[in-house]
Amino acid sequence: MSDLERRLKADVAGEVEFDDYTRHLFSRDASMYAITPLGVVFPRDADDVAAAVAAAAEHGVPVVPRGAGTSLAGQTVGPGIVLDMSRHLHRIVELDPEARTARVQPGVVQDQLNRAAAAHGLMFGPDTSTSNRATLGGMIGNNSAGSGSVRHGMTIDHVRELDVVLSDASTARFGPVDDDERQRRAAGSTLEARLYRELPRIVTEDRDAISRGFPEFWRRAGGYRLDRLAEPTPFDLAEFVVGSEGTLVVATGALVDLVPKPRTTVIAVGHFTSTQAAIAATDDALSCDPSGVELMDRTILDLSRQRLEYASLGTILEGDPDALLFVSFTGDDEDELVARLRRLTALWRKHGHGYHALEAVTPQQQSALLKVRKSSLGLLMAAGEGTRRPLAFVEDTAVDPKHLPEYTAKFAKILDRHDMKAGFYGHCSVGCLHIRPFVDLARPGEVEKMRAVAEEVKSLVTEYGGVNSSEHGDGLARSEFNRELFGAELYAAMCRVKRLFDPAGTLNPGKIVEAPPMTEHLRDAEHPVPGPFRTRLSFDVVGGMRGAADRCMNIGLCRKSQSGVMCPSYMATNKEQDATRGRANALVKALSEPDPKRALGDERLHEVLDLCLMCKACKSECPLGVDMAKLKSETLSHHHDEHGVPLRSRVFGSIRSLNRLGAATAPLSNLPGRIPLLRKLMRRALGITEHRPLPRFERRHLGSWFRGRHLRQRAPRGPILFLADSFTTYTEPAIGRAAVELLERAGYEVRLVDEGCCGRSSLSKGLVDDAKAKARDLVSRLAGSDAPIVGCEPSCVLTLRDETLSLLPDDPAARDVAGRVRQIEEVLSEAIDAGDLELSEDTWPARRRVLFHGHCHQKAEVGTAATVGLLRRIPEAAVEEVDAGCCGMAGSFGFEAEHYEMSMTVGSDRLFPAVRAEPATTIIAATGVSCRQQIAHGTPRAAHHPLELVRASLKR
Repeated sequence: MSDLERRLKADVAGEVEFDDYTRHLFSRDASMYAITPLGVVFPRDADDVAAAVAAAAEHGVPVVPRGAGTSLAGQTVGPGIVLDMSRHLHRIVELDPEARTARVQPGVVQDQLNRAAAAHGLMFGPDTSTSNRATLGGMIGNNSAGSGSVRHGMTIDHVRELDVVLSDASTARFGPVDDDERQRRAAGSTLEARLYRELPRIVTEDRDAISRGFPEFWRRAGGYRLDRLAEPTPFDLAEFVVGSEGTLVVATGALVDLVPKPRTTVIAVGHFTSTQAAIAATDDALSCDPSGVELMDRTILDLSRQRLEYASLGTILEGDPDALLFVSFTGDDEDELVARLRRLTALWRKHGHGYHALEAVTPQQQSALLKVRKSSLGLLMAAGEGTRRPLAFVEDTAVDPKHLPEYTAKFAKILDRHDMKAGFYGHCSVGCLHIRPFVDLARPGEVEKMRAVAEEVKSLVTEYGGVNSSEHGDGLARSEFNRELFGAELYAAMCRVKRLFDPAGTLNPGKIVEAPPMTEHLRDAEHPVPGPFRTRLSFDVVGGMRGAADRCMNIGLCRKSQSGVMCPSYMATNKEQDATRGRANALVKALSEPDPKRALGDERLHEVLDLCLMCKACKSECPLGVDMAKLKSETLSHHHDEHGVPLRSRVFGSIRSLNRLGAATAPLSNLPGRIPLLRKLMRRALGITEHRPLPRFERRHLGSWFRGRHLRQRAPRGPILFLADSFTTYTEPAIGRAAVELLERAGYEVRLVDEGCCGRSSLSKGLVDDAKAKARDLVSRLAGSDAPIVGCEPSCVLTLRDETLSLLPDDPAARDVAGRVRQIEEVLSEAIDAGDLELSEDTWPARRRVLFHGHCHQKAEVGTAATVGLLRRIPEAAVEEVDAGCCGMAGSFGFEAEHYEMSMTVGSDRLFPAVRAEPATTIIAATGVSCRQQIAHGTPRAAHHPLELVRASLKR
């Protein structure tokens, strides 16, 4: 342990981590840069921040403050000590509706503040696309803006006060002061006093340079804001340090303004045959006083159609547009807003702009539009392949919107000249387009080409009086050019500001001033070549397993909360290592080692992956489709190679055999679950918690019931294969019986497949070879027919469509089986619509409210629309799908003693409160066996499989 690490652990109450994996996780942000720090500190309060700064300064080590780590220009990577301000400092200290202010810690997330403010009809003005993970501290450090900046300006316009730690570890509260108060604060020998004395001198001495050097356009997020100090307004250091990227102070708290939240939003979506045609329609849009005008080009549209999470956008568009223009109008009078919207569409028709304009007035109409618009960055990143990625280095320029058509045309010519493709999206209302060229930094000559483009674009934006950094900041990508952009005199003044605030260069050096060339510290420029390595699963991407993990570009969507499923463990712990991003980066580190197979057995890596519930939400919700469940299965298999297979893993991997034995010996096999002493022994021997009820085995299981019938009936719809999973067969056969009876009533000849296992349980434990043998056996049983394949348990049925293909990539029978898998809900809905199944109003599920919770694998692979649609066919049933994320059970995870508390924490986040809030008359429905177990244990309410409800609704 180094002296610095020892000092930090003694002085800081929060965690201090210097291990290689933590350092690697914090070496990257959402930019193209990577710098490995010495260590990471997770402060619990402002005193911890001051202690960390003091220790770092004494040891001559830099400090890099960091929020969500979503910076696009490299602001939050650097040598020295990274301060993760997001893990603990995320409290809204005070919200004053009358004053329209909120006092927040720097780790408060924008959506978190907006949810609290919405109860009072308020919100935070700047609206970033990353609002579900962007922290207020990061927004302040960056001077973020977003889609509504034409109406609400930038973060700098909404900060009243800042609590800060200075470079000498002293603390201060910055805010506007009159000249008398400034002079009072200037008295003394403290660093704060020197700031109040010396900054006015810099402003006075360099007033001409300040007036000449700043770009004409208002939307600025680069350099130090000496222009604000030069204005005839109260002297305001809080405003001045906004956008300083942690190079002048470390913010530990803020008082921010709130603005009225509009009651209504309406959106016009113009359809255009080219990006230039969409940009040309911006003037008409601005003439109608919109709150935002957003562009999206074909690149992003095509990518959205390929992703289950965003595919609904394609169903509401007209034709095949090359570009869309989203024009938003917000306010309290819907009629007035709709009138403005229609005035715009009339102007577009009059001036020949576009070929169609979609009017989205209701939240339901807007949902798909807004989801894709906010995910533009991630969708564009998904177009990358290997180390060829759409990079952020010229993506933040802005010019006056009146110049935008001509400016973007010249921008496109620069790209064409260098043979570069790019995706176009961004904020036409304020002249800011996020243009990200595709670059492969691992290829010879690409780094030089990138730099040439950056220099040409810098000159182009200067020609139009625009800005090089309009909301993403300078960071490592653009700071190098500040001397040229601002002029030598103004740049020299900015260097004096840095030396005044931070004489020793402790705070985030190398950003804004005195920066290295933009081509240093590139993440992919020195692409490591890992040693030879063979995987058990097939990873069909460039770079194999490492390439699958390295698809993560750190945009941080896995750090969201209160919506969707990804990432349940992060929502519970707030730890970077427990997000998909953290795990992916940890795997990249391991797979970059000279002996990657040995590295996959590392216990620290195993710790990082341990709380992954393998819910597969990242496969669909992560715009880059990082499939952590698959990556974890493969990693566990190599961990077993190094350390052996634990007994518990073998037990859970053999769940079908155990369930068959349990059913054969029931009811005796159910006794261990009821006897406390036996439960304690089970915990000691297998690590299975005694706090959770065990499933009950049924002696008359599904197979014995099915074969004991004497059924003779017509089957006009032909044969259908019913996959009898381990749970539907042996612990919940009533669900299987309901499914079989429904299929037979619908006109199918049901062929029960109750031998063999899909291998899902083996995969969850990293027993990949065992899973492969099971997959091969089951495929052989299902092959040789053209009958559709259905089942009740989503994780088992959908394994045939996903993991089986990774286990048997060269097996045509596996592909045939995967192609025949259907959702049973689709099959039954078709039968109901055809009149072959009749549901009655005179049944107990009819006319009832149904709260439905979907299985995570179902959401990730096919979505829940088919299940919701089937439930809504129950006469007059009021069906609501709860957005409650993962239930937390995750198969065996919730039975494991060391994971039990985490399992319950995940369930308690949204699912348990939602179920408990329902009246006793509400029917709770869930497709997954684990979900039903968790709901029963955590609420307690009984949850039904949707097929049970439909079976009960059949007309007699």
